[in-house]
Amino acid sequence: MKYDLITILGPTASGKTTLAAHLAKCIKSEIISADSRQVYRSMDIGTGKDLSDYCVDGVTIPYHLIDIVDPGYKYNLFEYQRDFLQVYNHIRQKGITPILCGGTGLYIESVLKGYKLVPVPENPLLRSDLEQYSLDELTEKLKQYKQLHNTTDVDTKKRAIRAIEIEEYYLKHKADIPEFPSINSLIIGVDIERDFRRDKISKRLRSRLDEGMVDEVKSILNSGVSPEDLIYYGLEYKYLTNYVIGNISYDEMVTELEIAIHQFAKRQMTWFRGMERRGFSIEWVDATLSIDAKIEKILSFL
Repeated sequence: MKYDLITILGPTASGKTTLAAHLAKCIKSEIISADSRQVYRSMDIGTGKDLSDYCVDGVTIPYHLIDIVDPGYKYNLFEYQRDFLQVYNHIRQKGITPILCGGTGLYIESVLKGYKLVPVPENPLLRSDLEQYSLDELTEKLKQYKQLHNTTDVDTKKRAIRAIEIEEYYLKHKADIPEFPSINSLIIGVDIERDFRRDKISKRLRSRLDEGMVDEVKSILNSGVSPEDLIYYGLEYKYLTNYVIGNISYDEMVTELEIAIHQFAKRQMTWFRGMERRGFSIEWVDATLSIDAKIEKILSFL
C-alpha cells in the first residue's frame, strides 16, 4: 500500500466510526481513535463511544486510545501525540496500515503535520518579567518568535505569556526536541449534508438520554470527580452536570445542549475545511451512500 495511514474524519453523527470499522475488517486493519474525550474511562454514553460499532459481522476490530485515562484527568495534545506514535509504530511493525478515525481536528492535524510538542515547564522568572507588559506588547513580543496564524495564543495575557514561555523554551532546547515522523496518509472525509446532520444529532441526543446519560454523569460525580472537572470536558458533561447539581432545569439542559452540539459540528467542519486550505488533500465521501459503496470508493484511492 502506498500510504502509511488511512485517516477518516468528519463531524459528530456523520457515521465515521462505523465506516472505519467496516474498512478495518475489509483490509484487516486496526483503528486509532482521534477523539479528545473518548480517552476517558466511564465517559461512555456522553462521548458516543458506541463500542459495539467495533464488531463487524462477528469480527472484533482492535481499537486504540479509548479508555486510557480516568475522568478528572486533563489529557493533553502532547500526550496524544506521544501515545499515538507508540500505537502507530506498534501496528506498522505488524505490517498493518492503521486507520486513524475521529472528529478532533487538532489531534488529527497534530499527527499528520507532525507538530513538535514537548512538555514545556513553567519559567517563573520569565513569567514575572512578562507580567509588566500589556496584551498588545506581549503580542508584539510573540511575533518576534513566530508568525501568528490565529489569535488564540493572544486572546488573554495569560495565554500570551504561556505562548512566549513555550517559544523561548523551544529556542533554547531546539536540539532536544525530537522530530515527529513524516506520515503519508490518505485522508477520507465523511460529507454529511447540514440538515441531515442536524436531524441525526437531535435524534442521537434523545437516544443517549434514554440510554441513561444522566445516570452516567451522576455515577462519575459519585465516584469523586468534582463538578468543575466534569464541566471542563464540555458539551454533554457540561450541561448534564449543571442539570444534576441543580443549576439548570432538565428542559433547559436538553435545549441548550442540542444547540451546543450543532454549533460544535459546525466548528468541526470549519476546522476540516481549514485543513484543506492549509494544504491537506481530503477525499470527501457522501454520508448517504451505503457502507459497501463508501468502502468501494475508499478502496479506489488505495
